[in-house]
Amino acid sequence: MRRTLLIALPVLALAGAGGWVLLDRDPAPAADRPPAATTKITRGTLTETEDVDGTLDFGPATTVTGRLPGMVTGLPAEGATVERGQPLLHVDGLPVLLMYDAAPLHRSLRAGDSGADVAAFERNLSALGFKGFTADDSFTSSTASAVRDWQERLRLPETGVVELGRVVMAPGPVRVGAVKAHLGDNATGPLLEWTGRTRQVTVRLDVTKQRLASVGDQATVKLPDGVTVPGTITAIGAVATVQPGPPSIVTVDVTVTLPSQDALGAYSSAPVDVTLVSQRRDGVLIVPVGALVALAEGGYGLQLVDGPAMRTVAVTTGLFAAGRVEVSGPDVREGLTVGTAG
Repeated sequence: MRRTLLIALPVLALAGAGGWVLLDRDPAPAADRPPAATTKITRGTLTETEDVDGTLDFGPATTVTGRLPGMVTGLPAEGATVERGQPLLHVDGLPVLLMYDAAPLHRSLRAGDSGADVAAFERNLSALGFKGFTADDSFTSSTASAVRDWQERLRLPETGVVELGRVVMAPGPVRVGAVKAHLGDNATGPLLEWTGRTRQVTVRLDVTKQRLASVGDQATVKLPDGVTVPGTITAIGAVATVQPGPPSIVTVDVTVTLPSQDALGAYSSAPVDVTLVSQRRDGVLIVPVGALVALAEGGYGLQLVDGPAMRTVAVTTGLFAAGRVEVSGPDVREGLTVGTAG
């Protein structure tokens, strides 16, 4: 019910010196008004998100530096894929081959040598189908014989020695990134870069927001054309880096893996928006924020509607996110009808 309050105020400008001003006010609390619309209390998951900037690319690049003397006579195309046993480039008309291991070969290998580098090369030689030796950490005369067979197939000098720089090691198949050398260049400088073959997103996350990222968390990536693709946080860097300002900020690298590579279109590198989940509540009661009513005694309540009957009950609010709010209380349960502001 609307009431008109008569309040005595000395309002000189409006009513002259010393006068009475009529103020038309409605002091009825929101909880006493009939709702403009209704909705149901639902149970589900509520998430609070935050958008951060990221970069879509093929991950960190590794530079191949030539170790063989001579001239660059063949280079791959940027974006090409190279697998075990295939040439990355050519020096003096002869191939420089890719093999798989985490560590590079740091010396020439010959009969009598032993060590982890010998074991890595022999594993690759065996995987390429060469026989007659034991793939262990000893370079024997049998290994040298298999190496000569390998060299013969590649039309290399059949020395039985793996010269330093003839083999480039990578963890697996690679994608050729930037090609730094040109045909005719000296072959002992930086020649090209390789990356992984799968596109991913890197977020330089402000260390004050590290609560937003945990390995295994889901993320959503928005591409420049507006397409969104799902992702998963798979790595968080342990080294913080200062990004120049102003203002300067300290960041860690967060890697988001994207399983739906086809959904990424033709982008090889692009700035993207990444939505991270800052808070999550599972299995909670949820209503639109517009369903909350302010109570005269403080706090919030809900208007429960049952046909023509209506009553207001107090609730405890939890997480607010995306226009919805978590509620709890002894008088609320899933499926009840509540009033909303429309």
